[in-house]
Formats: sequence, structure tokens, C-alpha cells
Amino acid sequence: MHDIKAIRENPAAFDAALTRRGDAAMSSSVLALDEERRAKIAAAEAAQAAQKAAAKEVGAAKAKGDEAEFERLRALVGEKKSEVAAMQNEAKELDAKLTDALARIANLPADDVPDGADEDDNVEINRWGAPKALDFKPVEHFEIKGVSAAMDFETAAKISGARFVMLKGAVARIHRALAQFMIDVHVDENGLTEVNTPVLVRDEAMYGTDKLPKFGEDSYQTTNGWWLVPTSEVPLTYSAAGDILDESALPIRMTSHTLCFRSEAGSAGKDTSGMLRQHQFEKVEMVSITHPDESDNEQKRMLGCAEGILEKLGIPYRTVVLCTGDMGFGARRTYDIEAWIPGQDTYREISSVSTTGDFQARRMNARFRPADGGKPEYVHTLNGSGLAVGRCLIAVLENGQQADGSVVLPEVLAPYLGGKTVLTADGKLA
Repeated sequence: MHDIKAIRENPAAFDAALTRRGDAAMSSSVLALDEERRAKIAAAEAAQAAQKAAAKEVGAAKAKGDEAEFERLRALVGEKKSEVAAMQNEAKELDAKLTDALARIANLPADDVPDGADEDDNVEINRWGAPKALDFKPVEHFEIKGVSAAMDFETAAKISGARFVMLKGAVARIHRALAQFMIDVHVDENGLTEVNTPVLVRDEAMYGTDKLPKFGEDSYQTTNGWWLVPTSEVPLTYSAAGDILDESALPIRMTSHTLCFRSEAGSAGKDTSGMLRQHQFEKVEMVSITHPDESDNEQKRMLGCAEGILEKLGIPYRTVVLCTGDMGFGARRTYDIEAWIPGQDTYREISSVSTTGDFQARRMNARFRPADGGKPEYVHTLNGSGLAVGRCLIAVLENGQQADGSVVLPEVLAPYLGGKTVLTADGKLA
């Protein structure tokens, strides 16, 4: 949500930032609606003042015994009362229209975000590890001999349709081990608090985390109005809604492992092979709620947490900062981490780490009270994948694949796999 006062004070800067994203300038239409709303509020207040003045005169006329004047003024008060009510309703409608208009405008990019139109203009800022030189042609995850039987798309399609998978046996256990490993690292080493969240949320939670009203088609809604979370960013972030936190409580750092659900609207025909793009998937999410002065540093810290998971797993990756044209709706700045996927001979996104500034906090009215006792201020919110579990499974399987169809697994997973470090060509752990 944008601050209408900031738009009033510098509409040119607001429009310039929007056009950097490739969006149309919006200040003129927003300010016209704001001016109409403010004029209606002023008119309602003037009419209310006239109503109160007439009400006083009614009493005076009654005291003087002037029945004619008393009746005239009483009728006038009734008219003014109806007029005030109508004006106040119109002002509320205009206020709702302004709020809705502001809620549909994307966040403004930070000044240091590179300009660009799409993913081709993203800027690489870091690279770790080198893809292994293989003496055989690598295959995609679902084609690896030791994996294929345990990654069952046909049965999942029979049950649920396309873009679902059933993981079985050792592959299911490796998937579970990855999630447990991530959570343990984030809690024990990165200082995050583990939270087990609901995966059904109300409209207010989706709205407060900028998923509504613009992107409702990207998520699933139940018949009784709940939404299935697209990521646990929604319940984690919205947990601060309506709160005035003590400054000393910041930062609040949380992590959660949940099922996530996305309709993948607009992605028809994209990444249809394997489990890269699914309607239901699991993710370990990181969310931070911070003081505004610390949010940029917090984003870098969160990025390091996500990168560290891949480094412990030995997965080569590169980190890019998204250009203005490729950022998500609510983001002020986003870093994507892309893991090396040998079967596709390319890097694919496995984590996005974003700061929204006070964009979400304004929508959900999340504030903190400064230590000096000053006026409450909006917190800053950040979110990041730490990591997408299914995509991490893909990276582990493909980077560890051997010519005979077995997979050498990362040593750090051994404690979660009964000490086993290999997925054999016949799908067993050894």
C-alpha cells in the first residue's frame, strides 16, 4: 500500500519509479480521486457544523416560544442530518475507491535496483561452486534410473490431475530430509524461530500480504472463503497485523515448513515435465519483521541464509538481483538464487529473497513504538525461500547423478537418512 501523502508531496517521483517497472504513471488519477474524496469530507464536515448550529437555534426558538421558527429550524436540522449522512456515505465510498486504487499499484523499486524489461536484464552478483565435469550426458531428475519409479506422476494425475506428483520410498525420504535439514540450519545456526502455521487463511491475511485483490487467480479459495496459502509468507507476515510492537522486539525472524498451493495461472505449457512447477509443493520460508533502518541489511542476511543451505549441500548456484521489470508486485528489491540443474544445462530459480519496505505493513497496519516514545512507525517486512524443497530435491538428484543411474547424496543429509549417502540405481538408500 502506498502513502497518499507521499504521492501528494512528490507525484513526479512516484510516477518515475512506476515507469521504471514498466507500469503506467498513476499519480494524476490517484490524486484526482483523493481530491474528490477530500472535498466530499470537507463538505460533510461543513454540513455537520451547520446541522449543529441549527440544532442550537432550535433550542433557542423553543425557549422563546416561537413555534413557527421552532418548526422551521427543526425541519432544517432534519434536512441537514440527511444531507450529512449522504455526504459521509459518499466520502466512505470514495475512500474505499482510493484504497482499492492504491492497493492495485505495485511497490516502488529501490533506487539501486537495475532497470530492465524482463529476466534477461537481471544482473548476476554472485556465483558459487562449479558444475561438475561429467563423462556422461546428464538426464533430468525424473529420468534418473534410481528415481524414476519413485516419482509417480501417473498415479498423482489419476488422483488430482496434471502438475501433481507422488513421491515414494527413498525419494520421499530424501525430500523429507531436505526440509528437516533446512529447518534445523535456520533454527540452530541462523537464529530463526520455527513456527508451525495454518495453511488456510482469511481474505485479510491475503490482502495484507499483497496477494489480493490483484492476484486472486493465482491462488486457490475454498467454498467457505478460506485461501490455501501460496507460501507461509502469508501467515508468518500477517501475524504482526494490527500490532504496535516495542522497538526492542525487532527484528522478529521466523521460519516455517509448509505445503504451498498455486494455480500457476498463465503458465500453461511451461515446465510441464517433471516436478519443477507444481500446483502443490513444499517450501521452507523465512520472514523477518524489522526496523526500517535495518531492512536492507536484513535482506542481505536472509540472502546469506538461503545461499548457505545450497553451499552445505554442495549445489553450485548463482545469485542475481532482479531488474525493475522482473520484480514481483510487492517487492522493493529481490534477489533470486538459481541452482545449477545439469539435466537442463542451466541455472533455475530455487529461492527469492525480497524486501517490501513498509508496503505490506501499511496494508496490515503493523507498526512499532520507537524506544524514545515517539509516534508509532510502520515496520518493514521481508520474505525469502530457504528453500523450495521440491526444487532443492531436483538439484540434489541431478547434481549427484552417476552414469549407472545412482545418486550420490550430500553428506549433510546422512544424519536424516540413517547414515546413508547413496540412492542406488534400484531406488534404495545405501
